[in-house]
Amino acid sequence: MVTFDDEKEKRELSEVTEVEQEELIQFLAEKHGIPYINLVPIAVENDALRLVSEAEAKAAKLAAFGIAGKKVSVAIFTPNTTEVQTALKKLGDAGYQLELYLASTKSLEKAWKHYEEISHATQSHAGTVDMSVEGIKEAVTNVKHLPDVIPRIEKVITSKTQNRISRLVETILGAAIALDASDIHVEPEETYVQLRFRLDGILQEVTRFDRPTYALVNSRIKILSGLKLNLKEEAQDGRFSIDLGDKSIEIRTSLLPGAYGESIVLRLLDPKSISVPLESLGMHPILLAVVEKEISKPNGMLLTTGPTGSGKTTTLYAFLRKIHTPGVKVITIEDPIEYHLPGIVQTQVEVAKHYTFASGLRASLRQDPDVIMVGEIRDEETAEIAMNASLTGHLVFSTLHTNNAAGTFPRLIDLGVNPKTMTSAITLAMAQRLVRKLCTVCKKEAPVPAERQTRFEEILKTLAQSAQPENRTKMWAPVGCDKCNNTGYKGRVGIYEAIQADAAIEKIVRENPSEREIEEAARPQGIPNMVQDGIVKILTGITSLEELERVVDINTV
Repeated sequence: MVTFDDEKEKRELSEVTEVEQEELIQFLAEKHGIPYINLVPIAVENDALRLVSEAEAKAAKLAAFGIAGKKVSVAIFTPNTTEVQTALKKLGDAGYQLELYLASTKSLEKAWKHYEEISHATQSHAGTVDMSVEGIKEAVTNVKHLPDVIPRIEKVITSKTQNRISRLVETILGAAIALDASDIHVEPEETYVQLRFRLDGILQEVTRFDRPTYALVNSRIKILSGLKLNLKEEAQDGRFSIDLGDKSIEIRTSLLPGAYGESIVLRLLDPKSISVPLESLGMHPILLAVVEKEISKPNGMLLTTGPTGSGKTTTLYAFLRKIHTPGVKVITIEDPIEYHLPGIVQTQVEVAKHYTFASGLRASLRQDPDVIMVGEIRDEETAEIAMNASLTGHLVFSTLHTNNAAGTFPRLIDLGVNPKTMTSAITLAMAQRLVRKLCTVCKKEAPVPAERQTRFEEILKTLAQSAQPENRTKMWAPVGCDKCNNTGYKGRVGIYEAIQADAAIEKIVRENPSEREIEEAARPQGIPNMVQDGIVKILTGITSLEELERVVDINTV
């Protein structure tokens, strides 16, 4: 005897109908040229929803679900009805920029349920970037150490408030700002999502949370950053800013599709992190004197090299602040503009509009500049124009991707620069890395191990007598305390090396030399190399042996 399960059949039929409707909406979205969206896993912002009354939204079959400033994300069932056109026109007339998506009735019904939450609520403005800083300020004020963050985040996650997701994003941002984090990493795994902050260049795990919360956080960050909510299989980059009153912090957003969802990285660009005076960067006094002399000249080129995150931008901005006066015209070509400096003309590369480093540099020369900063030399054309600018009376600052200062010259030859004119254009080639500084509160003194002491002596023997450290037997080690989040380190400092383009360098560059040959030719200049600079910082208690070895190899020098 065959039995039928009526309820099961109805349920299956309902599921099939829902799937078919979603497929139909996707087809219509493609036809109308409007992105498709499924609102079920997306956070609906109540401040967006209340822009259209419940009766009007249901009559027009639409839902405003996301808001960032004056940009509003709106899901519609069809674009062609009078009701929807009227509702959209009203939003447009109110000054809102609309991002339209096509959604199924199931999606819209999910959004409409939120009208119950806002029927007795007052407007919170939690959805707008410039109005939601109170939660961020509160976290900035109350978070002192990394362990303070975890209970705050967990409390928000488990709360049932209507603006839970907005509040969570604000708490994470506020905590990161309070701890001077440079980046926030949100990384989905198979069963959980990991939240990490980059503190002093090292990633520190903060907490873990569930994947449903991650899906809502993902959509909230996309809305804030002006990214496409329905795009999940391609990398996306966006930005937004937070005005804290006394300062404005720029947030750069990067989303990268991964095995378990999109990895989110938020880079915090805090103006105070680059407002470091040239004298405080950590340059050895010998190098600092050379740099100050070179940047005071009316023309020439200073190149700083190193990997991403080695502090090159901070160094270039320190140069600009040092030489900038009302009588000096400074133009920058950057990708992107990370920090805004008053009194300086800053332009941003936009490849889509054919504004590249090369075209920007060429155009800037017609603006009668005294100083030009080029964010990066990537190709032959940019290198050639920058060299010519240096040779024709301009002071040029730029960066290059090489491992060390000596590698600058072979790298430029690879880019097609004429070796005969190269050393006439370049006045100084620098390389740098960042090392963490020992916490001054808890660091402890320790003897330099015997084998390391021998190695230190070998490395320091070529250092000028005036640069030799007095201490040779003591170093300091990290301990960890409340002041440094129990890491033993607080803040970072640069280690540097540089080569001046003197007669010896000019002669050897014409012979297509190796990096080692260039280093030998530069030795009489007496500028410490990066390893020597790092060892001096170990012996003066600024950083630790472990930290220097993390950044550079002291055994191959």
